[in-house]
Amino acid sequence: MNIGYVKVEVKNGVGKIEFFHPKSNSLPAALLKEITEGLNTLSENNEVLVIHLKSGGEKSFCAGASFDELLEVSNEEEGKAFFSGFARVILAIKNAPKFVVAQIQGKVVGGGVGIVAACDFVVATEEASLKLSELSIGIGPFVVGPALERKIGLAHFSNMTLNPTSWKTANWGKEIGLYSEVVSSIIELNKRLEEIITLYKAYSPEAMLEIKKMLWEEWFDLDEVMSRRAEQSGSLVLSDFTRNKLKELKSK
Repeated sequence: MNIGYVKVEVKNGVGKIEFFHPKSNSLPAALLKEITEGLNTLSENNEVLVIHLKSGGEKSFCAGASFDELLEVSNEEEGKAFFSGFARVILAIKNAPKFVVAQIQGKVVGGGVGIVAACDFVVATEEASLKLSELSIGIGPFVVGPALERKIGLAHFSNMTLNPTSWKTANWGKEIGLYSEVVSSIIELNKRLEEIITLYKAYSPEAMLEIKKMLWEEWFDLDEVMSRRAEQSGSLVLSDFTRNKLKELKSK
């Protein structure tokens, strides 16, 4: 339980990925790698008609990057490698030849917001507030930026980026298009996810694939953009400001 887990299973045409980390579902490099591998495996499985992404627990969907691991970064190369983990998850969702449906039960921060933005259909509870906290610790949402700009536009992305301590409500997330639907409880969340997945299983795989290509067609160079952005984050995370902030937050 100290290092978390990633579970991947296939049942009745649904490929499910569940991740968990005891620190509010924050994501160290090892879990990011496992999530990416799980997405790629399900993408290649012809028995899978739709992919269901969720996290364990009930309080937080994802708290973003692991502060413990960020503090261990000792050079720019290591920094880029860590932030590239989020890029690879986003690219795996983008490149999956089937819809990725996300189940958001609680708060979403930083890199987690980028993962949500990449998913094709997202159902969240009213507890699923959001924020991009990167600026407050001396970095920025560089890697996840392209996925967010694509989904919610530059104005809303700027709003989140420049208000790093401000939580946005789940309903705000729905209004700007980050969430597809917002429901009142986890019970309703589970019910609605089952309904959506059942519908997608009955639709034409060919049609869903072509629709997904259409929705991403203007972002063919996403991997190159995020690679450059990972370098930016990898450099900034080494600053005295960021390291002091991370130590301060870790001690709380």
